[in-house]
Amino acid sequence: MMQVEATLPPWPVRSAYLAPPDFESVLEQELQRKGAGDLCWHGRLALSAVPPVNSLWALETWHEPEMHDVPSIKGAARIMRAIQRNWAGYVPMLHRRSALITDALPPLRPKPFTFPAAAPTAHLGAWTLLCADRLLLSRTKTSPFVNGEVPFVENRTDPPSRAYLKLWEALLRLGRWPVAGETCIDLGACPGGWTWVAAGSGAQVTAIDRSPLADNVASLPNVTCRYESAFGLDPESCAPVDWLFSDIIAYPARLLALARRWIASGRAGRIVMTIKFQGETDHETAEAFAAIPGGHVLHLWHNKHELTFFWQRDPS
Repeated sequence: MMQVEATLPPWPVRSAYLAPPDFESVLEQELQRKGAGDLCWHGRLALSAVPPVNSLWALETWHEPEMHDVPSIKGAARIMRAIQRNWAGYVPMLHRRSALITDALPPLRPKPFTFPAAAPTAHLGAWTLLCADRLLLSRTKTSPFVNGEVPFVENRTDPPSRAYLKLWEALLRLGRWPVAGETCIDLGACPGGWTWVAAGSGAQVTAIDRSPLADNVASLPNVTCRYESAFGLDPESCAPVDWLFSDIIAYPARLLALARRWIASGRAGRIVMTIKFQGETDHETAEAFAAIPGGHVLHLWHNKHELTFFWQRDPS
């Protein structure tokens, strides 16, 4: 079982995985399924002696961990400055010492994103202090964000729920969002957070749900509401759309069948869909989503006990 206190691993570290807050056990289950071997936990960072595996649940994976003895703060900063400019520190302990190391590095001051926006492209490494004189760093990691966190300048007035942040983050990561002239279907749209995002981007949106949307969303001129079941909607009966969105609460296996049906229909150009887990995490179905050609699965910073599925039709 994971360790809460930092412990130096008894073997060379060949990969590291940063768990979302409160989902360390879910990440551990996934890593064990995928053969990551024994884990040593440093806060939310899982250290492994096995080369990196493709993790759906990690906020980020450190691909090239290196261990360095650092008897001084300046020595730690000197090592990283000699490698590259940009570093993000993960600090579950030794906060004062880590802050002094951060001060000795080139400044990194990420600001909250204002949607629409694209993900940063600058190269970013990661580091942490395992103990006062032992530095773990990785020159590369899977996330361009500091510790996988994606903050936004939030709209606390217009969206009917905070679910809009998930779609903002998903579209930011895609580097693409609905625009004027495009069409969208939002399955299970109530109360309307995702419809609000898509409509606010200028696209025409058809919102599908048995329950009504928030009045300020339903009344938008480019929103059409259809009060019917998202699962009962036959894709073959729909005109092709540029985007299919879904933040439905449903068992993952049922959602997988829905995704496959829409993909087989050829009616959607892109799909963004939340895979929500109730009780135990259904790792098998999550992996089935990830295996769909043209698709990939991520745990977003704004996800809870859920993953996000992305799919894009092959332009050829």
